[in-house]
Order: sequence, then structure tokens, then C-alpha cells
Amino acid sequence: MEIWQGLILLGAGVIAGFLNVMAGGGSLLTVPIMVFMGIPGPVANGTNRIGILAQNITAVITFFRKGFSDFKLSLSLAAMAIPGSIAGALVGTRLEGIWFNRTLAIIMFGVMIITAFDVGNKKSQTYETIPRKRLIAGHLLMAAVGFYGGFIQIGVGFIIMPVLHSVLGIDLVRTNMHKVFIVGCYTITALIVYASQGQILWFFGFCLAIGNSIGGWLGTHTSISKGDKTIKIVLNSILVVFIIKLLFFS
Repeated sequence: MEIWQGLILLGAGVIAGFLNVMAGGGSLLTVPIMVFMGIPGPVANGTNRIGILAQNITAVITFFRKGFSDFKLSLSLAAMAIPGSIAGALVGTRLEGIWFNRTLAIIMFGVMIITAFDVGNKKSQTYETIPRKRLIAGHLLMAAVGFYGGFIQIGVGFIIMPVLHSVLGIDLVRTNMHKVFIVGCYTITALIVYASQGQILWFFGFCLAIGNSIGGWLGTHTSISKGDKTIKIVLNSILVVFIIKLLFFS
């Protein structure tokens, strides 16, 4: 572990934190960089959770200070995601490096399809105003989101956003508000699992935490100040890059 590697991860963390709060996919930058540095896939996957946790704590606090919070809905959705995240993390710690890479390629293709769904204008929904059927469907889907997040994390924002935005009918700014809270909660349990298996490099994780926190702060302020239109532009731009990468550079 060299200092220059830590600095690279710090810089990558800033970009990843911004992308994760605004849309998703930041881990598609940080995890491959660690793998390129010679870190086994599952260890890179576990180490990445430190940055994710720091990023989302920063984002939750920033959203709250700006007047954006609905902890009742955030907590209930997070409670559904946590059991799945534990199961997913247990699977992720046992995945061999080659199969980690192959699984990641398959999942990213699925993400490309999922994010093709409509992301039209929605309302500032709260726990009390969301129709009961949609509320139940959203909570059930969040359990599956938790498993995926605990398992591999990469691209989880692209999966959470359709659930919050299309199923629950929440506008994109508040979608991001709930997203960072939910991911922050289940990341704690996933991090514990990876740490118990010795699949975390703490120095690299600390560098990511600094970078991701800065990026998370920037992403939160941009999300609030620019609103749905900018979030859509960032989301679609990232998707185009991922599609090109998947088709021509995998």
C-alpha cells in the first residue's frame, strides 16, 4: 500500500461520491481502480463500503440541514433493506475473484435495462400520502435492493431510484434524500460482515472515506439546488458511458 495509491483513491472517491448521490454508479469507478491495483475483487468490494458509509452520512446530514427529511419513510424502507444486505454480504464475501468480475458484468447489463424505465416528474410524497399498495410494493422491493447492495453495491443507486421514483412516486430530489439514508443504514451491516471476514483494507478505505464525503457533500448541494432536471441529465449521461463501456470496452 503506497501513498500515491491512497491519493488516487481519494480523488476517485470525490467523483464517486458525487455520482452516487446524484444518480449512482460511483463504485464502478472505485472498485475497478482497486482491482487494477492488485486488490482481490471481494476485498475491493468490502473496502469500498467504508467510503460509501462516509459519503452517505455526509449526504444525510446535508439534506437534513437544507430542510429535506422524512425519517419515518426512510427508516421503514431501510429496515426492509437491512436483512437482505446481510444475506447479500455473506454471499459476496465467498465469491471468487473471477466470478466476481463475471457477475459484475451480468449485473451491469441488467442495470442498463432497469434504468431505461420512465423517470418522469413525480410529487413530494411522504409516508402518509403514498397509496397503500404502492407503499407495500416499494417496501417489498427494497428487501431485494438490500440483498443486491450487500452483495455487490455497484450500481445500486440505479436500482433504488426506479423503486422510489416510479413505484412510490417520489420526486428525484427526495428520491436521492431517501436513497442516501437507506444505503447508509444497510452499508453498516454489510461493512460488519466484510470486516468479520477480514476483507477490508482500512488505509484504502480511509482514503475513500475522505474523497466520498467530499463528493457526497457536493452531490447533495447540486441535487438540491439544481433539482430534477440536472439529476436526469447526470443520470442519463452516466448511463450512456456505462452502455459504451459494456458494449465496447468489457
